Amino acid sequence: MAQEKTYLELSEGGSHKFYEVTVDGKNVITRYGRIGDAGQSSSASFPTPEKAKAEATKKLNEKVKKGYAPAVMGQRAKRSVTKRSAMLGSGGSKAARGNTVKQAPVLWSFQSGTSALGISIDAEQCWVGNEAGEIFAMDHSGKVHLKFKLPDGVKSIVRDGAWIYASCDDGNVYDLSGKAPRVAYSIAENVDIFWIDIHDGLLAVSDALGNVSTFNHEEETQWSRKSKGDKGWMVRVDEVGVYHGHSKGVTMYERDRGDPLWTKPTKGWIGFGWQEEGTVFASTAEGTVHRFTKKGTVQTVYTCDSYLCSCATAPDGKYVFAGDDHGAIYCFSEAGERLWKLDSGHGAAQSMQYFNGKVYVVTHYGYLACIDASEEAIAAAQRGVVPEAKEVKTPKLKAVTETELETTKKADGGVVVECFKDKGQLRVRVVSSGFEKGWYVQFPRAAREEGARYVVDQVLPSARGGFYRALGNIRKLVS
Repeated sequence: MAQEKTYLELSEGGSHKFYEVTVDGKNVITRYGRIGDAGQSSSASFPTPEKAKAEATKKLNEKVKKGYAPAVMGQRAKRSVTKRSAMLGSGGSKAARGNTVKQAPVLWSFQSGTSALGISIDAEQCWVGNEAGEIFAMDHSGKVHLKFKLPDGVKSIVRDGAWIYASCDDGNVYDLSGKAPRVAYSIAENVDIFWIDIHDGLLAVSDALGNVSTFNHEEETQWSRKSKGDKGWMVRVDEVGVYHGHSKGVTMYERDRGDPLWTKPTKGWIGFGWQEEGTVFASTAEGTVHRFTKKGTVQTVYTCDSYLCSCATAPDGKYVFAGDDHGAIYCFSEAGERLWKLDSGHGAAQSMQYFNGKVYVVTHYGYLACIDASEEAIAAAQRGVVPEAKEVKTPKLKAVTETELETTKKADGGVVVECFKDKGQLRVRVVSSGFEKGWYVQFPRAAREEGARYVVDQVLPSARGGFYRALGNIRKLVS
């Protein structure tokens, strides 16, 4: 019996995916993923060829309802993607140059498997995401308890209140707050995403050409601006503005309208940015970290010895940390005195984050390393005294990928929402009592089906009000 293969594609907004079903006798092979990639596959066997064909038809019809259509494989090109690790130049060696002779006070390290760029640290968990699309979540001792797998490389991982998001080279931003990753935002196909930040549901995206754009909770573009430069690695958002670092410096835009408020030039393009309540820090290709007030006043410039990949600070900038392309970690006092330059021991720190007396770095060798940044450890490192680092073993965990929604017949203490059409657009509102009836709910667009009802773990109001946000797991309510 000959194989029957059906190939579909979906290309709308920022979604550019394929779905292929092959019927081979009693077997059904499903392959899906980002257009231009090999994708992921699964297979299932059935009692008869007829039942296999019926299951394949059911799967295809479900996709057609969501907008997929027959296509010719290979006609659509894969979207443009820039890998940060490819931009390290001649650096990135495991032993840093210059006066680096000892390793920084690394407490423990975890090897994610390949070059890592995504990092997020909070009170409960440490997250790392790599260029293979793998995301690991672990406790503060490095013990891994969760692994997600996205369709392409992870660029950044950011936290927005109770939500945690990862930007992916497939052009989507995934919500990692539930059992499985879900697409929360989709970015246009022609955008080579460099970095993202999210604040109260507002997504800011910087790209390779130096553009910065913002999108609301319904994925609608709020505004888009072209900077005077390109290579927009830095973007940070707060309740007032968007801070964009590019090859010509740093620009602040008004949050809601996108009006440019100030621009400050820097020597060398911006590699990474960090923000505190009243200040913004930008690391540059010229080996400097620039400190600005959020009103645009230049305060301090911290000088390193090589191209900088990342920076971070202790609260209020009491200590400033930076990582260069040769694997060195720098520590400065607030006033600008270099306290030490030490080898990370794990490669160039492509991203870093300070949290609760520690600096966490992710490197182009794929490590997440935890560095002791307490006052005692900083002083000890100045004297050449550092702890012996512990390397955490990688556990054998099955990676969780984006899956079809689970179904349920009961609300089971969750919140019931429904999808409806409003002026030609699919929206979601809360059905359960005690909520504003006129507010939309931020909800994965790919899961929306007109007339369907869903049960979500929680529905929380945005900080600014006016809409709700679904948090946690989502199940489709069936009769």
